[in-house]
Amino acid sequence: MSDPVPSIAIDLPPPREHGPRRARALMIQGTASDVGKSLLVAGLCRAYTRRGLTVRPFKAQNMSNNAAIAVDGDPDLPPAADGNRPRGEIGRAQALQARACRVAPSIHMNPVLLKPQTLIGSQVVLRGRVLANCRAREYHKMKPRLMPAILDSFHRVAAEADLVLVEGAGSGAEVYLRASDITNMRLARDADLPVILLGDIDRGGALAAVVGTHALLEDDERARVVGYIINKFRGDLSLFEPACTLMTERTGWPWLGVLRWFEGAERLPAEDSLALERPARGASEGLRIAVPQLSRVANFDDLDPLAAEPGVSLRWVRPGVPIPKDTDVVVLPGSKATRADLEVLRREGWDIDILAHVRQGGRVVGLCAGFQMLGRVVRDPLGIEGAPGETPGLGLLDIETEIGGDKRLVEIDVLDRLSGCRVSGYEMHMGRTTGQGLARPWLHLDDGRGAPRPEGAVSADGRVTGAYIHGLFGDDGFRAHWLERVGAQASALDFEARTEAALEALADHCETSLDLDALIALAR
Repeated sequence: MSDPVPSIAIDLPPPREHGPRRARALMIQGTASDVGKSLLVAGLCRAYTRRGLTVRPFKAQNMSNNAAIAVDGDPDLPPAADGNRPRGEIGRAQALQARACRVAPSIHMNPVLLKPQTLIGSQVVLRGRVLANCRAREYHKMKPRLMPAILDSFHRVAAEADLVLVEGAGSGAEVYLRASDITNMRLARDADLPVILLGDIDRGGALAAVVGTHALLEDDERARVVGYIINKFRGDLSLFEPACTLMTERTGWPWLGVLRWFEGAERLPAEDSLALERPARGASEGLRIAVPQLSRVANFDDLDPLAAEPGVSLRWVRPGVPIPKDTDVVVLPGSKATRADLEVLRREGWDIDILAHVRQGGRVVGLCAGFQMLGRVVRDPLGIEGAPGETPGLGLLDIETEIGGDKRLVEIDVLDRLSGCRVSGYEMHMGRTTGQGLARPWLHLDDGRGAPRPEGAVSADGRVTGAYIHGLFGDDGFRAHWLERVGAQASALDFEARTEAALEALADHCETSLDLDALIALAR
């Protein structure tokens, strides 16, 4: 017997009347996941924005535990206790693409976000707000009901732009999923989008991937493809040109260019945890930071600013490998499944490594779910992240956490009274933390409208700290303050300028490798 479609209410405002679309649109689909779609869209967003166009990104569905706060949210939710209007969340990649367009991220740029969790499948976020937790089979049956919201969001984005660059998801040729497709060829059909196919030569098989995609598509789908681009090329292009000739002969699709390998990709936030499988970044010596690679790690770009510091060596510790004994600081990052990843810590023996590290005078930092793990216990009585129950924490902070209630989505840009530094970032969590440990907060956040708000906790000896705020280390002043506190040399790194320079370099890379006039001529 097949699983029933979950009876989840999908409440949407009435669709707006959409006249003739103002914006041209162009869709980038891939031959597989991780072929570089997100980076290409970001580069094109910045390149066309520099030409004076009003550009917007769009991705119908993203699957990632790296999320960002949008400038807008559910208009039906009441203001929070602090008077702020609730915000929504979207995929980190679309937030970066919005930045490339020099605009604030909107929930309509990524109307459906899937956040994988342990045991129960994924959390489904619809237009910035948590809709449900679904297993994969349930979600695939639900997806067609999301299409009206997706198309409405697309038209809202297109109404304020000259050009919309639409990113597909995974491969557009997964024909066995055609009936439930909302991100690739069905979206291209319903929104009348021309499609450029992107292949990845670095992983090999680019020829087979392009020709195989053509073979699997229906005639009307093939007709939507206006050409193909090969990404991540290294070496002598003349040796590869015969393959491009063959691809065009077999498919009838024109070859639109080759993007060479972009060395600056590591200076931009990665979309998903596949990036953690690549070689470690950062200095080979200096402050030694170890980060256990949790099974549901989330928002791991929190650590990019530390990895970029010339005096920091940041290493992700993979399963099966102990935390190095020469570590100075262990950082527990965010996670989409706190209790499940506490079990991962114990299964890998990392809990023993961390406790020994603290006994020997080492430091530990917990961010969001990592902060929760540092406490005595994490409870989930409603089964939001998995089976209802509770899991002992590491006991390094006198706090306890209960998962439940509405998700807290708050953007932060305030003064920290304890460090004297400006702190910006965001909170994105469902847990509520209590306990005597909160009497020693890590931060005192002062927005100028009242008494400073304590945030996080610090152990009595000052060596274990944690807080809910993502993005803490992105502030140059606060990062320098923290590095000095832990005995490291702070640098003059301007992390925001570094990211902007990487986006500009990516746009230059697209301008050099591709004929952007020809590409925009294909948009409609």
